[in-house]
Amino acid sequence: MRYGAAVLDGVRRTVVILGDQAAALPLGAPTPDDAVRDAAALEAIRAGVEDAERVPLAGLDLRAPLARFNRDVLCTGWNYWEHFEESKGKREGQDPKERPTHPTFFTKGPDTVIGPNDDIAFDPEISTKWDYEAEVAIVIGKTGRSIPEDKALDYVGGYLIANDVSQRDLQRAHGGQWLKGKSIDATMPLGPWITTPDEIADPHDLAITFDLNGVRLQDATTKLTAFSFAQVIAELSWGMTLRAGDVVLTGTPHGIGNAREPQIFLKEGDELVTRVEGLGELRNRMVRTRLA
Repeated sequence: MRYGAAVLDGVRRTVVILGDQAAALPLGAPTPDDAVRDAAALEAIRAGVEDAERVPLAGLDLRAPLARFNRDVLCTGWNYWEHFEESKGKREGQDPKERPTHPTFFTKGPDTVIGPNDDIAFDPEISTKWDYEAEVAIVIGKTGRSIPEDKALDYVGGYLIANDVSQRDLQRAHGGQWLKGKSIDATMPLGPWITTPDEIADPHDLAITFDLNGVRLQDATTKLTAFSFAQVIAELSWGMTLRAGDVVLTGTPHGIGNAREPQIFLKEGDELVTRVEGLGELRNRMVRTRLA
């Protein structure tokens, strides 16, 4: 099932995607936030589809499927070796001496999250180096700690797309940690909906692409991850409880703007299209917004 949230007649509703239509569940139906935390809520959404109002998917005002966060968004860095290698010597003194032997984790604030078609807040006073990162995002569907790797995918409640828009100068400026350069408000599109695991034959065989103003800049597959999604969940949860509803980003492939020659940074008016096979697409525009 593919389910999310949309605004109809000024009201946020739960929707289920059915080809070129969406089933809009009535007010009072469980929300996607409910469904990723409670199996009964997910089943209630499934059961409500048959009698739900049908609306065209085209032009539907989709919103970020998740609006209630337990904590910061949990993120994985350097999870594609080609991306790790392309940035060597371009991290302004923050290069590790060798490839990591475990996943690299960081967090970003939940106020970064925007919808799949929302404008990305762009303020050149905040940063002069705005970059893109197409990623697969996971929402945890079952609470657990020290989850074994061979059981880790059982804890996935669904898959989404994210673009981890980053400010590279801020990322470098604050002691070598990435939180500040990843946490500017209203800069991370998420969605377009949640795709349940039964819809994905193999999460490690999904094409990821990113287009900037119609030009393809990232083109890869999740086969190229350095650490599998299962390993990411297992290592992140080692001694640390992951809760249903937590969002985990799984890393971006090669092709980022900071690593290119010449470098490419996002600017006002840019059109971003982020796609993952089987999960849909995000379409966003950089719009000048006063943040400082």
